[in-house]
Amino acid sequence: MPAVSVVLPASNEASLIGPCLRALCASRLPGVLRAEVIVVANGCRDDTADRARAEIPTFEARGWDVRVIEQAHGNKLAALNAGDAVARHDLRVYLDADVTVSPDLLAQLVDVLERPGPRYASGRVVITARSVLSRAYARFWQTVPFMRQGVPGCGLFAVNGEGRARWGRFPEIISDDTFVRLSFAPGERAGVAATYDWPIAEGFGNLVRVRRRQNAGVAEIEQRYPELLANDDKPTPTRGETLAMALRDPPGFAVYAAVALAVKLRPQAAEWSRGR
Repeated sequence: MPAVSVVLPASNEASLIGPCLRALCASRLPGVLRAEVIVVANGCRDDTADRARAEIPTFEARGWDVRVIEQAHGNKLAALNAGDAVARHDLRVYLDADVTVSPDLLAQLVDVLERPGPRYASGRVVITARSVLSRAYARFWQTVPFMRQGVPGCGLFAVNGEGRARWGRFPEIISDDTFVRLSFAPGERAGVAATYDWPIAEGFGNLVRVRRRQNAGVAEIEQRYPELLANDDKPTPTRGETLAMALRDPPGFAVYAAVALAVKLRPQAAEWSRGR
């Protein structure tokens, strides 16, 4: 009988944990599928944990198991490891608290993971934003070849048991999603059609700070885990492709290019904010 564990780290996500969990609970799943959700509230100064517990009865009505773990210190990698330590099922979905899944996503992920060999999977990400600048950035980012053709796993990725055996504990790194994605060869990754919403930082300054951190995360993996680069199939757009994208969306290109230029001019960041 197929079974899946969802590990959900959350730090000061009181305004988002409810919608995230309610969307997850609304997943359309085959009746034989067993599921558990593990919320790891880490370093919270708000009522994230209490709001997560408030959703438990709805999950229990569906026969799902839910537990909420509280950790004093805010550390996403430690939260992922804490969730893994108590997860009971081989199929694992790692989900950020600001992500909203569509009803068919979980079932589609389980379907592609329930196959022989190490497997990695994610859905089709829909990048969301509120401000004009961030919406323009998101709109253009969505069109770059890596986001359009690859399986980036931003905010949500899943692996089967053989895939999870590729690494032990999550290492203390910036970019857990890049680390996991590059632990699999391109042929071992699968993208499913179902979508999920993933919000990005709001405002130019926050976009720059987050972009710096993303770049730093990739550079860290290149330095610490160079062997993983053999699995990197991230396409680089040609000048012609870039020009075509720019002509299709001049405002989006302008914002995207301005953020990239700001990062290049000042690549090191002393701190990082999610910008929401």
